[in-house]
Amino acid sequence: MMEFNPDGSMKLPEHMNRKKEENKEKLKKQRCICVKREVVNFSAPKKCVLQITLSEALSDNRFIETIYNYFKEKATVPHKLTKINEKQFEVEIGTDFKRCSDCNHLISEYRQFFGGNIIDEKGTCTFKGRSFCYEDYF
Repeated sequence: MMEFNPDGSMKLPEHMNRKKEENKEKLKKQRCICVKREVVNFSAPKKCVLQITLSEALSDNRFIETIYNYFKEKATVPHKLTKINEKQFEVEIGTDFKRCSDCNHLISEYRQFFGGNIIDEKGTCTFKGRSFCYEDYF
């Protein structure tokens, strides 16, 4: 059964509220990053953006560019890193046959750097894993 807030919006289930609060605490107290996947252009040529936010516990952001430069050497997809401020970055991922796999590879590099301690928000990303779908790539 759906419940509503006094302002008319739907209430989130308890497990989703708990997860949201845990992620807020993680970004305040632990060394981690939040990666939000957004599809900017849904029609061909598709374009995606990874919005990367660093936690308050991180004082040095050089690892973002270092890992990105390592990714740049191997990636086939067109891409661009933009520094918004000291705690926020955006990685644009252009259209290519390996768009989704290159994007996931970059996220896994950051995940490996933090020993799995990242917050990965799907946003408007339509990628569903290893299954091939022509629509996801072009």
